[in-house]
Amino acid sequence: MSGVVKTETTSITIEVVYRGIFQKTLAQRIARSIVLAARKRGHTGTAFGRYGDSPERNGVPAKYFAVVAINDLELESSMAKYEPKVVDIAVAVDDTLVKGVESWAWYGRQPIWRPVHADGAVLVTSDKTPDEVLAQTDTAERPYTLGIVPGLASFAGLWVFKDDHTDYRVLGALAKVAPDWVRIEDVKQLIREQTKDEDAVASAQAGYDRTALRSVKVGEGTSGHEVLQFDKPGWTTMRPGIIVDARKPGERNPYYKKYGARTLRPVVNFDTCIKCTMCWLDCPDECFEVTPEGHYEVVYEACIGCGICAQVCPVKDCIVMVDELKFDDNKDKWQLWKTDHAAYNKWFEDMSGVPADPKAATAAGAAPATGGED
Repeated sequence: MSGVVKTETTSITIEVVYRGIFQKTLAQRIARSIVLAARKRGHTGTAFGRYGDSPERNGVPAKYFAVVAINDLELESSMAKYEPKVVDIAVAVDDTLVKGVESWAWYGRQPIWRPVHADGAVLVTSDKTPDEVLAQTDTAERPYTLGIVPGLASFAGLWVFKDDHTDYRVLGALAKVAPDWVRIEDVKQLIREQTKDEDAVASAQAGYDRTALRSVKVGEGTSGHEVLQFDKPGWTTMRPGIIVDARKPGERNPYYKKYGARTLRPVVNFDTCIKCTMCWLDCPDECFEVTPEGHYEVVYEACIGCGICAQVCPVKDCIVMVDELKFDDNKDKWQLWKTDHAAYNKWFEDMSGVPADPKAATAAGAAPATGGED
């Protein structure tokens, strides 16, 4: 077989990992188009979503699948299980998903490459380099190819489809890594038939030409992500009756750490905080804890990144939402502000892009120019 991805000769399975309702239509279009493009070569296939209970909350990871085979018999064989446990290619349409996927509380956070077999591929839509993305991806346990499809995280699937060509670029990238199943000529022909738009066709070609590929060896990646895997009780070990253990107010689930569903996270300027409690009151996941000084600190392990805290904060740039891939850990930051005030403020400025001392910045901006005419 030619191409980057080494697959079985009879079928290929591709998963599209996306974020809730924001990207559901996008993932659906990608998976469906994979099947339609493959059929132009005489293959058969099907596309389907993973979930029956539709986890549509903003940010919750979900999956679509496309399975393509050489004939109906092989397709039925590949579809023996509802959810494929092993896939040839995983596509992440949001690059923050490379930090791990927590889609079901009893799974725990899983590496983005978890279902991809050895020598498979992970395609990621991102404006970052392969090395930058790999630096936030769990340490590889088997070799795979990382492909970066140029582009920002897409919200094209939000209710009414807004076409930003993410699906076309992803299809072009898939043709690059698995040409025996998805040919670039078939992709372009399909898009031309569906859209009558040569710009859309050009986007597929751009995805094919510009997707950057990097071979990932065993041991590459980060070991800094928390491991959240645990055993589920079987039916013979469950306690009798219907028992749901309640959690005490303020106590958090030790296994379901919601940061796996985060694309942005808040950073707090403790110097400008007026201790109004709005972030603490309005956070839907109880992520804020009060400090001895009366400030409110984000507990990053519990934060889903919804941004409500930044919206309700009455002080400009006191809480700023920052790209999740700028962070290497989930450590709380108030202690750094307490022990090294200057270091924390520099960290805040580097992350947020806004000054920690707005008065000083305003004064500097208002200073009279020098060297002009008298």
